[in-house]
Amino acid sequence: TTNAIDIVLPKASGKTENKKSVSVSIKKDLSYYIDQKRVGESVLENQLITMLSEETKPTIVLRAEKSVPIDNVVKVMDIANRNKFKVILAVKPQ
Repeated sequence: TTNAIDIVLPKASGKTENKKSVSVSIKKDLSYYIDQKRVGESVLENQLITMLSEETKPTIVLRAEKSVPIDNVVKVMDIANRNKFKVILAVKPQ
């Protein structure tokens, strides 16, 4: 078995920061993963709240494949906004 989730990220130029965070990935089949563990969309918010409740600066690194509809990306961003989590959109460097 592999420990990596294979997704194709959009590209962007610029620098990135490394901080303690939780990774949320959305695959092209619209499956959701938190730190490489598949989770249902219906429990995504509760799982994130549980994982980030002790963090002083809770941060989500959002990784969505290019073909994922923007609505699915916005769902994760809405969860972050409701719970005052910072969101970083992961991209591949150009």
